[in-house]
Amino acid sequence: MTHPHTLQSLAACAALCSTAALAHVTLPAGGAAAGSDYEAAFRVGHACTDAKATTGIRVQLPEGFTLVQAQPRKGWTLTAQPREVSWKADSPQSALPAAERTEFIVRGKLTDKPGTLYFKVLQSCDVGSADWAQLPVAGSTAKLASPAARLDVLPAGVAAVDVRDAWVRQTVPGQSGTGAFMKLTAPSGARLVGASTPAAGVAEVHEMKMEGDTMKMRELTSGLELPPRQTVELKPSGMHVMLMDLKQPIAKGGSIPMTLRFEDARGAKSSLEVQVPVGAPPGAATESQGHVHN
Repeated sequence: MTHPHTLQSLAACAALCSTAALAHVTLPAGGAAAGSDYEAAFRVGHACTDAKATTGIRVQLPEGFTLVQAQPRKGWTLTAQPREVSWKADSPQSALPAAERTEFIVRGKLTDKPGTLYFKVLQSCDVGSADWAQLPVAGSTAKLASPAARLDVLPAGVAAVDVRDAWVRQTVPGQSGTGAFMKLTAPSGARLVGASTPAAGVAEVHEMKMEGDTMKMRELTSGLELPPRQTVELKPSGMHVMLMDLKQPIAKGGSIPMTLRFEDARGAKSSLEVQVPVGAPPGAATESQGHVHN
């Protein structure tokens, strides 16, 4: 099962998603496979309003997530119960400064049923608190001021990978190849093992690097490793998806459909369909994300 998405829906969400990632307590984008073991890493990169430090984090675990282990933090007291996990700083010195970003990690088992899980997070600070507990209302497009952390639980075969800033270089008539570039983040780790598009007869994962005084390109036959929660950038003169035997010129202003293929550490295969805009340079590309849900 795949989830194709249009650039229009992605653009409508982009501002809200990027703001949420900076201003709220969040889980990594990209989701997780139904029935999998999942490491929920709650990202905290700010204190409460008018506060200088975070002194406590309390997470309510939803039905559909079975707690296995909560990761301790040095200088913090950890309390773990089946439906709630909390960390409390032992002293002002061990509190999390407002400008410092870190993760509070809970490991668990996900439900076999695809859908969306929400984790309500109470953030306590040296001044006040922030209750990240609001849930979306069906049919409403209003932005939530204090949203709960969201996790998309994905059906079998849909890759748990976040794809952003995708673009493909335009071509001129007669040109037989071009490159596609993007930023990939896999919350639970994965390997990009292949790609395909109706725009090209061949699509391969390639690497360009200097060997002596010569820039050489080679196919990554074993794929490209995506470490958990680390963004890997495919860019010109580096790793990229090489498109060869083009069926027609790739014109600026359009887009091409592309299927990305992945494997996880157990060898389970999955894929993701994305629409890749043509001719957009890095930093100015429309965000292209694998799974966005309204």
